[in-house]
Amino acid sequence: MRHNSDRSTPVDTDRMPPGIGNILVNEAAERFAFYGFRAILVVYMTRYLLDRSGAVAPMNEESAKAWSHWFLSATYALPVVGALLSDIWLGKYRTIIGFSLLYCLGLFAVVVDRTQMGLLVALGLVAVGSGVIKPCVSANVGDQFGSSNRHLLAPIYNWFYFAINLGAFVSMLLTPWLLDWGVRHYGIPGAGRLAFGVCAALMVCATAAFWMGRWKFVHVPAGGWSFVRDTLSKEGLWVLAKLSVVYLFVFPFWALFDQTTAAWVLQAEKMNLQWLPDGLVQRLPGSMQSWGTVLPAQLTSVNSILILLMIPLFNYLIYPAVNRVWRLTPLRKIGAGLFVAAGSFVICAFVEKQIGAGAQPSVWWQVLAYVIITAAEILVSITALEFSYAQAPKRMKSFVMAIFLLSISLGNAFAAAVNEWIRPADGPPRLQGAAYYWFFVWFMLVTAVLFVPVAMAYRGKTYTQDEMNTG
Repeated sequence: MRHNSDRSTPVDTDRMPPGIGNILVNEAAERFAFYGFRAILVVYMTRYLLDRSGAVAPMNEESAKAWSHWFLSATYALPVVGALLSDIWLGKYRTIIGFSLLYCLGLFAVVVDRTQMGLLVALGLVAVGSGVIKPCVSANVGDQFGSSNRHLLAPIYNWFYFAINLGAFVSMLLTPWLLDWGVRHYGIPGAGRLAFGVCAALMVCATAAFWMGRWKFVHVPAGGWSFVRDTLSKEGLWVLAKLSVVYLFVFPFWALFDQTTAAWVLQAEKMNLQWLPDGLVQRLPGSMQSWGTVLPAQLTSVNSILILLMIPLFNYLIYPAVNRVWRLTPLRKIGAGLFVAAGSFVICAFVEKQIGAGAQPSVWWQVLAYVIITAAEILVSITALEFSYAQAPKRMKSFVMAIFLLSISLGNAFAAAVNEWIRPADGPPRLQGAAYYWFFVWFMLVTAVLFVPVAMAYRGKTYTQDEMNTG
């Protein structure tokens, strides 16, 4: 009996291909693990990290932000390695399974070792595991589709993004509470074990879900060294050159966006975190009154719930309405998103100015900033993901996805470098208070303006797995 794993081309159907359910479950669970780990990382480093003697040895805020961004930078640089391993040697399926197991080990490492060394091991293994599988997972989605159901490619990438944010929302709401619960019940020595342990368990579930779908998937064979020839061909180099120019203008977006789990969390610690009115909180039973206040790290979940709500809003209302008066191409969406992203940091600058003046602004100001940056994420990130897959030749899809993810790595490296630079060996930080956020506002606006002529000049082709190219 021949299993579907022997199939290297998509099923000829106008419906959703088999195995999509396994991919979506895998992605939701893996994103739970990753975003849960990431949500509490800065709080963990600045409050609960221990030394070898078991004493509390936290990092300062600038160091914690820098570590967080260097971790994300490594995570999004390593997809290039994953793409090469997958496309030349292992294929997507074996790459995903093998490095998912390494990913699991990394999450368990931080459960058993609470020191900086344990954290460093965990950050390394999670970055390698998550980074290597990343381009393979997203490209594997597109591999399941051919010309007969190509019209479903855009909707499935939206559902793929929905799965990402469903897992992220639940984890970013739950893991900060688990971290806080662990501290309250077991003290600082017990902080993180339950929260990180749940993340590790979800990553095991993600790996199992993907393994269970092995007979349903289309398995595009590894290209061997012919992949290198394709990449170094005139067509391959031209595709990479054109897309790389676009990605150079996308990386500043990630320099802003990924601060939601670093600088924004630390800013939230200085805000009024009560999200319900006083009158309503006072009418709640005593045991439930704490529900009226959020933990700083829980605010990161706002982005995910907004994504779940706003994707349908954009797809069924905003995009059709705009298209009636102005044709929305992928690059026009990305360009608009770059301008929108700057607005979120204007809100943060306003909040930081109020904090500097001794006020305690409402948490709802940061929620407003999340609404703006989530709109920008839909315009930039989802569009760039679909655009990257469509513009990549057949044997280069994982590699092109990895090059796209390098824009996230570069954005986080830039943010990390800024945080390293602003803290001199002696004296106060160079960018203090609102000035820190205004720096990124102007950086984003300049990038957006320069992107306009680039988008207007771009010309490309669209590729699917069962047809070499369409104009």
